[in-house]
Order: sequence, then C-alpha cells, then structure tokens
Amino acid sequence: MKNSAMFLVLFVTIFLLVLTALAFTNIGFSWMFILTVIGKLLVILMVYKVLRDQYTTDKTFEDFYEDYPIGKE
Repeated sequence: MKNSAMFLVLFVTIFLLVLTALAFTNIGFSWMFILTVIGKLLVILMVYKVLRDQYTTDKTFEDFYEDYPIGKE
C-alpha cells in the first residue's frame, strides 16, 4: 500500500482510540456524538482508500507466510 493509505489507517486508528478514551471523561454528549459520526465517516473513507489502492505483489498462495516459507530455502 502507498504511504497515503497507511497514514490514513494510522490516523483513523489513533482517532478512534482517543475517542474511546474521551468516552470515559465528562465530555458533552453533543461532542461525543459529532466525533463518533466523524469516526464512522473516517472508517468508511479508510476502507475505500485501502480497497482502491493500486498495491500489487509477486507473492502467491504457494509462498505461504513470508516468515515461514514452506519448501523454499
């Protein structure tokens, strides 16, 4: 994936973690509602960006996992 897609994944993850932490504070309901809606929109944008990314690889299912190659040494 390009850096832009990975940056968006990181940003959305941090945003949602901060939103979860804010839920335990005395922040107003309207702010929590607005931030939750923004979080949901960011998740939709993130999924769209990751799925539409022009990432290609030369790996196949025959390669199994990179850290545990089967029969290739």
